[in-house]
Amino acid sequence: MSAAAEENTQLQGNKTLITMGAMFAGLMAFLDISIVNVALNDIRASFGTPLDQIAWVSTAYAMANITIIPLSGWLLKRFGFRRYYTASILIFTAASVLCGLSWNLLSLVVFRVLQGLGGGAIIPTSQSVLFSRYPERQHGMAGALFGMGAITGPLLGPSLGGYLIDLSSWHWIFLINVPFGLFSAWVAWKHLAQPGFVAERKPVDRFGIVLLAVGMVSLQYVLEEGNREGWFESATIAVLAVVAGISLVGFISHELETRHPVVELRIFLNRAYSAATGLNFLIGTAIFAGSLLLSLYCGTVMHYRALDIGRVFLFGTWIQLLIFPLAGRLVTRVDPRLLLVVANVGIFTSLWLNAHLTAQADLSTLVTPLFIRAVGTGFGFVPLTFLAVTALPASQRPAGTALFSLTRELGASIGTAWMSTILDRESHRAYAAITQHVDAYDPWVQEQLATLRAGPGSRLFAPDSAALAVLQHRISEQALVKAFNSGFLMLALTFLAASVLIVFMKKPGPSPAGPVDAAH
Repeated sequence: MSAAAEENTQLQGNKTLITMGAMFAGLMAFLDISIVNVALNDIRASFGTPLDQIAWVSTAYAMANITIIPLSGWLLKRFGFRRYYTASILIFTAASVLCGLSWNLLSLVVFRVLQGLGGGAIIPTSQSVLFSRYPERQHGMAGALFGMGAITGPLLGPSLGGYLIDLSSWHWIFLINVPFGLFSAWVAWKHLAQPGFVAERKPVDRFGIVLLAVGMVSLQYVLEEGNREGWFESATIAVLAVVAGISLVGFISHELETRHPVVELRIFLNRAYSAATGLNFLIGTAIFAGSLLLSLYCGTVMHYRALDIGRVFLFGTWIQLLIFPLAGRLVTRVDPRLLLVVANVGIFTSLWLNAHLTAQADLSTLVTPLFIRAVGTGFGFVPLTFLAVTALPASQRPAGTALFSLTRELGASIGTAWMSTILDRESHRAYAAITQHVDAYDPWVQEQLATLRAGPGSRLFAPDSAALAVLQHRISEQALVKAFNSGFLMLALTFLAASVLIVFMKKPGPSPAGPVDAAH
């Protein structure tokens, strides 16, 4: 790699302020993925929106998010860190204000698209900013600092959203972004310097951008809405799945042939980077799909409120804030692949424990696997990011971090769609299996019905009908628990099989000592 290319990606400026700005910006973007979910019922009531349309508030953000992420590397080369990063943060912040001022569902969905474009640009660019500002010997800590913001956002989302709604209204889940956004934008504009930057003025691959946008939007819609619409029983889902397939295959073929690609897909020829990215995809699947299953379990089986579910996740995952800095220090002192082995054991163990839930789980049963998974995630995210970034030359790192972020988001989307389908299918299968073995004349069934008939309040209604209804509810509950356990087991086994990817990653060479890096 030439010295000019190296210089073109090196950032300068006050390291402390840049770090704080990048962490706050990343925190905002990740926070808005999860914080909205707890407010959907309040938003629906406020606008009088039908239940089948309110999901667009989340879907619109995800579609815009996943479309802009892979373009971030190209946009950084064209506009530079300072202009692109500042614009992304300001777009996100302005869209947050507009979301808070929305007057109906359509306006909110439009503003969520705008917010998703800003947030999708922020996620990989914040990571690139830290890696470009920190010297190579400190890339482990740079990854840890980004990870703290990236992980804290989804963890805080449900509980913070619940508190804001209880104290005020749903509007504040968007307006809370404003002070953090203004601070991060000020830091990016005033303190981020990229000496020697020369804007890339190659022809714009408009055809590639259109193929990417159509393909990613179609794919995200299929993943978000597929289970609700019965997958390929829906003509809309079937058509969009075909559109997504044709567009994305065409995009890959076009990008590999064109002289001026908008996404540098050739970086996947780097075996170590591809292996790290593949495992990143599966970690995204395991973490986000596992969190979805546990959230639904707490809500449907344990009947927890959204605020209580948020507390369960906080109790189980706070340790990550301590693990990330520790992993950041260790990643340059020991073989990062050893840390990944520890991480994978932790994540697999947590999913395996979750696969043995019952309808009477206590708090420790819920928190313990989360705690183990949090330790695994902390020791996995940092070395995995470090291995992926250091496998690439500096000139390819902005594009590499964008695609690395994209694979995690795709893993999360595919994982949640997969688990939603598994939950629906397995609960029906388990219900049918259980009812086949329930005999009305079985002594155990007769004993349960007698107990229910004699229960408190039985004289106020038809005792036989009420007892049968309660028994049916218990069967449904057991079927649902079995479905949750099946989902966790599938995630655990998939993740275990994917651990073989660690073998294909190479140990990074010694980092250059370089001069002492000082804040400017």
